[in-house]
Amino acid sequence: MLDAGSLETNSPNSRGTHYNPDLNFGGGAPSEGGASTAYGVVRHEVLRHDEMKTTPLDILDVLLFEPTVFEDARGFFFESFHQAQFEAAVGRPGGKPVNFVQDNHSRSTKGVLRGLHYQIKQPQGKLIRVIWGEVFDVAVDLRQSSPTFGRWVGKILSAENRCQLWVPEGFAHGFLVLSEAAEVLYKTTDYYAPVHERSIVWNDPTLDIRWPIEGEPSVSEKDKKAPPFSKAVYFA
Repeated sequence: MLDAGSLETNSPNSRGTHYNPDLNFGGGAPSEGGASTAYGVVRHEVLRHDEMKTTPLDILDVLLFEPTVFEDARGFFFESFHQAQFEAAVGRPGGKPVNFVQDNHSRSTKGVLRGLHYQIKQPQGKLIRVIWGEVFDVAVDLRQSSPTFGRWVGKILSAENRCQLWVPEGFAHGFLVLSEAAEVLYKTTDYYAPVHERSIVWNDPTLDIRWPIEGEPSVSEKDKKAPPFSKAVYFA
């Protein structure tokens, strides 16, 4: 099997956004700087000041988010999404907000490959993370006006590294399951619209995606019949 770790592509440059730690809830009298509530005390001061690391990959619009995790013998806590921080990292022109309208959850077994999928109308930006197992996640730039048109980037997402991948509108997306099973969650910026769904075959020779697998993956009949990149419908 290929070394999946060697396929991770990212830029050495990184940019961060402020991380908002968990609030302290507890019983008893209010502490200094706190406020009393029916459930105890909520501290208003910032208890910690850490960053969620944001790294642009080789295609700069595709971003990797790596949270700060607070962990001890009891378990762990981390902030998986913060709207203001996310929008600051994405940096839409004119400060246009990113609105997520749908959450999806899939479970797949080892060797399953889903993709490459996109919607030519009602295009979906996707924020992807893995809560169980490990996948190799891929984004393909289908924007004809982009200097990286026809290029792909891949990153390993896992329950262990807790990273998330932002794939903007204008990209095809797919993933390969590397562990015995994997559960993938992702937010989308528009609703699923089957009439606008398009796909590209996973093993297209022009794209030459280096999927970390020996032999054939498990692919749906629908995805097996997907057209090559040369016959795909692109974005402007």
